[in-house]
Order: sequence, then structure tokens, then C-alpha cells
Amino acid sequence: MILMKQAHVFFLLLLAILLNSSPCHARAISPVEGLEALRRGFAGISDFTADITQEKRLSLMKRTMVMNGSLRFKKPDLFFMEINPPFSGRMLLRDNIIEQASGRDKPSSRITLPPEQGLKQWFLKLATPVTSLPDGVALKADLTNSVYTLTITPPDKGQVKDISIVFLADGTVRRLVINEQNGDSATMTLKKVRRNIGLTEKDFRLE
Repeated sequence: MILMKQAHVFFLLLLAILLNSSPCHARAISPVEGLEALRRGFAGISDFTADITQEKRLSLMKRTMVMNGSLRFKKPDLFFMEINPPFSGRMLLRDNIIEQASGRDKPSSRITLPPEQGLKQWFLKLATPVTSLPDGVALKADLTNSVYTLTITPPDKGQVKDISIVFLADGTVRRLVINEQNGDSATMTLKKVRRNIGLTEKDFRLE
């Protein structure tokens, strides 16, 4: 369930990438400029792989769970994530269908998202330059030492409070921070990112 929720948010707001950097030389930029920088940088990526470290902070339990794993992505609609033991799990997102398996010998579960939330629909929206913000979305942006930071507040009053994305001009993903209304938070850091390596359908299977 953790894999499904985080992957869903991850791609609903379009693959994010963050980088640790010094706070000096930060300057505010317009939200449209920041969102267009993300679109323009990601336009040059056809696929990528990365190692991930995910820190999940549980406010009620006052503890942090640290998980390691890897992910793969291929345009326009394939995403795979695997978490290593002891939190073993695999998740495959194919457009608007999420499949999850918690162990090698256990059957997978499936969730079908609304068609408008599928990956193909989001990449159609990324096909043209950004000239205005989506309706109801609050967004802040700044540029620090060639690293962009976007903070997005979704329009609805759902579980997610806000999402922070930091990315390079070439679209390389490094970190995503998700803050929830209940005080929980999750930070996903991407390392060893390899872009445009020619992934195929065979690289996106739960088996």
C-alpha cells in the first residue's frame, strides 16, 4: 500500500527530482517559469533508472522508516519500483493500472486509476509549453545555484498537504518530498540516475 500511494502521487505530479544544495544565491522565480523548466528538462528524457532511498516519517509513532530500492521509467506510460528487504515490495504502473506484489511467492494486487490520471494523459499535458498554472493549484518556485525547487499544493483537501520538487535544468530527478495532512512525510532521494539507456517492455514486469 505504501508503494502504491507514493508511486501514484509521484506520477500524478510528474516525476520529480531533488538535489541537496547550499541556500545561498536563491532567488524566487515565477511559478510558470519553474513549471516550464520542469517540462522542458523532462522533454529530453525517454527513460531512466535510479537507486532510491526513501524515508517515511510517521508522526503518531514518532519514528522514521528508511527503505532502499530502485526504480525504472519509460515514456509514455511505464514505471517500476522495487523496495529491498526488510520492506520488500514491487510495484508496476502501466498508464492507469497499478500492480503490486509484496513477495516473490505472493499473488499481486491491482488498482485501476481513473483514465484521466494515467501517465499518457499527463505526458500529453507536457507536450506543449507551460503558459499558465493548472486551475486551483498553488505553486511556489525558486532557483538556487542552478537547481530549481517547486513546492506544489494540490487543489483538493485530500491526504497530501504539499509536495516539494527540486530538479536540474536537464530534468534529472534527485528528490521528492511529500507532506501529508496528518503530519506524516516521505522523502525519496534518487541516486545513480542513468538516462536514455534504451529500456524495453521486458524491463517492466513484476515476475
